[in-house]
Amino acid sequence: MSEIINNREQRITQLKTIIRHLHEGKPADEVRALLATIVGQTDHAEIAAMEQQLMAEGMAVEEVRSMCDLHADVLRDVMTPVQIRPKIVPGHPVDTFQRENRAIADVTRRLREEFARLAAVPDEGDATPIVEACRAHVNALFDVEKHYQRKELLLFTFLEQHGITGPSKVMWAKDDEVRALLKDLAAALRTDGVSTAEWKLVAQTVGEQLVEAVDGMIYKEEQILLPLALDMLTREEWGRIWADSPRLGWCLVEPGDEYRPPAAVQPTETVEVPQGRAMTFPTGHLTFEQLRGIFESLPVDLTFVDADDRVAFYSEGPHRVFARSRAVIGRQVQHCHPPRSVSTVDRILDDFRAGRQDVAEFWIEFHGRFVHIRYFAVRSDEGKYLGCLEVTQDATALRALTGERRLLEYDVPVS
Repeated sequence: MSEIINNREQRITQLKTIIRHLHEGKPADEVRALLATIVGQTDHAEIAAMEQQLMAEGMAVEEVRSMCDLHADVLRDVMTPVQIRPKIVPGHPVDTFQRENRAIADVTRRLREEFARLAAVPDEGDATPIVEACRAHVNALFDVEKHYQRKELLLFTFLEQHGITGPSKVMWAKDDEVRALLKDLAAALRTDGVSTAEWKLVAQTVGEQLVEAVDGMIYKEEQILLPLALDMLTREEWGRIWADSPRLGWCLVEPGDEYRPPAAVQPTETVEVPQGRAMTFPTGHLTFEQLRGIFESLPVDLTFVDADDRVAFYSEGPHRVFARSRAVIGRQVQHCHPPRSVSTVDRILDDFRAGRQDVAEFWIEFHGRFVHIRYFAVRSDEGKYLGCLEVTQDATALRALTGERRLLEYDVPVS
């Protein structure tokens, strides 16, 4: 057994050394040859361990992300292929991820076919039917957000509880790359007055980058992330992922219905509080039922991060702006944000903790809505830092208000 462990550690060390050659500019073919002769064969667990060790030794997430596709390319020849589908019951979270990946790959294949058709159209020809088809496929591809959110908010959360953080950080950054490319291509396809020659350029640049990024993520999930998760997560953890998945939704396909989670797993975790008992505050008292109803009625989304930077609570209203999952409770808040945002999160929390600031606010355009986001330092009467409250509000309607309304007028007609 010790010999097997030593061989594995030796391969991981060799992988790190050779992959560093890529970062130093050594040609990919040369690195690929070194891998074949020195490493021989490796698997998903060793690849994940190699990436995690590189970052632990100081290599920036952004650097690993920027080289991620090249890593995958040179490692394909030495990776042991994984075929996990026959072992998974339809409806299991892994089976659903795989079903979705096949559906996503079908959309990218269709996009590639449209790009090839577009390339064959003369510059002076009419590309309108092809552009319309591309728009339809890109609209379908926006569904990938649900797939990525379940991966980021659920799967990554449980992997982190097993000490696996490297692949999560890199893949989240790559997911954001897909999101940005998808947004750019959709914006380009909505533009009027574009010539066929310009459409070709869009397809050859943003279009090809998008389908390559999406297909590359499918490969990384199928060959690294999902096999690693199957190795690491318990039956109960898969049951928790299954229970929390419906609130985030499905991408392009519906899950199977044969999987059954362990009996102990419940879709929600309830807190046993006597319904009639009141909680007393300096300004009054509320029962647990009343307090819960207030949180669910507020026209804002609340998330509270405790003094240890862990998510302790979020409210559940009917129209949340940003999706939340119960698996996020107890998670380090830095791991709930894409890598590019972590430095901003850290600065806000550091300023709040040190007492330098009490409020930070942002406003953004999000899916056609004007969203106002505020962060408040929460302190005790003695000034002790207790945590950070995030308040998010869809302010689109408020922003559009003019004049006055002094008479009663319901926005929803009385039935």
